[in-house]
Amino acid sequence: MATTVESAPPPLRSAPGRRRGTPVTRGERPLRLVVVTTIIVAILALVAWPIVAALLGSLHDWNPLNGTYEWVGTANYRRLFDDPVFWTSSANTVVFMVGAILGRVVLGMALAYAIYSRLTRTKTLFRTLYYLPTVTPLVAVAYVWRLMYHPQFGAVNSILGLDVNWLYDSRFALLAVMVMTIWKDFGFAVILYLAGLYSLRTDVLQAAEVDGAGAWARFRRVIWPMLRPTTLLVVVTSMIGYLQAFVQVLVLTDGGPGDSTSLISYLIYQQAFERYDFGYASAAAFVLFVGTAVLTLLLFRAQSGPLRGKAR
Repeated sequence: MATTVESAPPPLRSAPGRRRGTPVTRGERPLRLVVVTTIIVAILALVAWPIVAALLGSLHDWNPLNGTYEWVGTANYRRLFDDPVFWTSSANTVVFMVGAILGRVVLGMALAYAIYSRLTRTKTLFRTLYYLPTVTPLVAVAYVWRLMYHPQFGAVNSILGLDVNWLYDSRFALLAVMVMTIWKDFGFAVILYLAGLYSLRTDVLQAAEVDGAGAWARFRRVIWPMLRPTTLLVVVTSMIGYLQAFVQVLVLTDGGPGDSTSLISYLIYQQAFERYDFGYASAAAFVLFVGTAVLTLLLFRAQSGPLRGKAR
């Protein structure tokens, strides 16, 4: 008996009319072109051009008040690196940045883990309370803390039972600015760490608990390593923001006493808008830009090694 072999049906072909773009597709192309062009123009106008303008301005004796714009080469950079105020401001910026980042990471992680664990009830209420300072304008927060730091009727001395002139004592002024900044910003770290904690793999946590790992061991050996990307995000965003910190210094201490709270951004403001030395200010701004870019790149490279090795 002969068996019949059924041939496979031919592949379906689209109708000739469908190969061409539909009216909707043809209408999307100009829209996409407009959107992409707008984004490129915005980046060039708001990011690239200010960087180029700062670089060019740093090579000139630039005073817009009297219309001066004369080529001086690297004189502004030589003057900047010979200025002791610049090095004092740089040291203050590094101390302020490191202290504020550590406080933000430690406080944000601790409070986020307390909300995530069974230690805290009414989690929604605490999430809201911790995030409120983050959405409050920095100028308003700085003025309130300026009253709280008042040596005679301030709340800080009253609560701690101290007699310290926080904002006018060079030993405590930078610390006072740092504490206010941490209080203002730690809520953002709490939200990020909560998002990271709720995205952890439950099977890994359950396996660690079955193996007999205690709460501290689970946190140190399982949870904290899995939160490295979140920590990197908090550190990088904090570093970029704190290297450019300005408002809190302007409101609380005005860079004083002396130069004890002068940060690089405040030095740039003084040189540009008080002394109208835009060339010197542009040199300081470009050095700050390069330093921020280098530190960000180093952080990403340092973090990519353990993560990449783990992924393999």
